[in-house]
Amino acid sequence: MVKLRLKRCGKKQRQWVVYRIVAIDARCRRDGRALRKVGFYDPIKNQTYLNVPAILYFLERGAQPTGTVHDISKKAGVFMELCLNQQIKFN
Repeated sequence: MVKLRLKRCGKKQRQWVVYRIVAIDARCRRDGRALRKVGFYDPIKNQTYLNVPAILYFLERGAQPTGTVHDISKKAGVFMELCLNQQIKFN
């Protein structure tokens, strides 16, 4: 099972301030090898970058986002776009 979750990264003195949003196997550890990097999140500066087509690709194939990644994606409107894509495919 694939999950969309946060991966810690940053400088040694400012460790855990910046996160990457990655698609990763659910059995891997938090900082393990990712299948693909799909975004970036900095909670201090409140900056977010999301590769929406890549996130949609994994969500359409059954990937489960964690709670935090779900909230970040929801604010960016990813789920609205997913809903629209599914409606277009069924029509």
